[in-house]
Amino acid sequence: MPEAPLLEVQDLQTWFPIRRGLLQRVSGHVKAVDGVSFHLRKGETLGLVGESGCGKTTVGRTLLRLIEPTGGRVLFEGRDVLRMAGEELRLLRRRMQIIFQDPGGSLNPRMRVGRIVGEPLEVHGVARGDELRERVERLLERCGLWAAAADRYPHEFSGGQRQRIGIARALAIKPSLIVCDEPTSALDVSIQSQILNLLKDLQDEFQLSYLFISHDMAVIHHICDRVAVMYDGKIVEEGTRDDIIQRPQHPYTQRLLAAVPEADPHRTRQRVRLEGARM
Repeated sequence: MPEAPLLEVQDLQTWFPIRRGLLQRVSGHVKAVDGVSFHLRKGETLGLVGESGCGKTTVGRTLLRLIEPTGGRVLFEGRDVLRMAGEELRLLRRRMQIIFQDPGGSLNPRMRVGRIVGEPLEVHGVARGDELRERVERLLERCGLWAAAADRYPHEFSGGQRQRIGIARALAIKPSLIVCDEPTSALDVSIQSQILNLLKDLQDEFQLSYLFISHDMAVIHHICDRVAVMYDGKIVEEGTRDDIIQRPQHPYTQRLLAAVPEADPHRTRQRVRLEGARM
């Protein structure tokens, strides 16, 4: 019997109201996520790929209840995340974490790195005092920094180093699932590869599952096992990495692949147009 998925999303909807007039009455909705379904196995990386505005980031934040959904179900280890509240939801946060796109904007500039990384451990009552400091230093070193970095502020680090701090914070309470929301898109190409390799190493070491959100098919190809392609709030194609990259079926997937820079300057690709799409 096949193992049950770690995460199962069923017909997820996240709509935002459009308000007009003096009384701000709701006149319609922006359907950012409109009937999305997928699953994620233990130790797997699922890439959620699409252009800006397709709804992929909203999916990731809705799974973690950072945004409240309009409808659907999200089952994590068989339990419905969308029905949780209070202490049950707080305990869920130990199992599901997020790495944000902007490493600078996601770190409190008034807090030292040690407190930033150690805060989840304190909030969940995992460690305090000397034990907390020791854990934080080990996390920083495992993510490619140094123990003394705990005494410095985020602005003293480069973009890649700040993202390593964000990764250390996400790892602090030993989650099973990490939502990676465009974790390399704000970084230089050379730093991107370092962060991707770090994420892969950490996945093997801690048996992590990743929902990896990106608009970059080259990054998706490097790190993901399976890929789900989002367009206009829906998943239009899903399959293994090789199937999606080498044998794309949907015109939108073909268009995303055509946008990947070609190493050969003399080779050109045919542009793919979508019916009804704004291009």
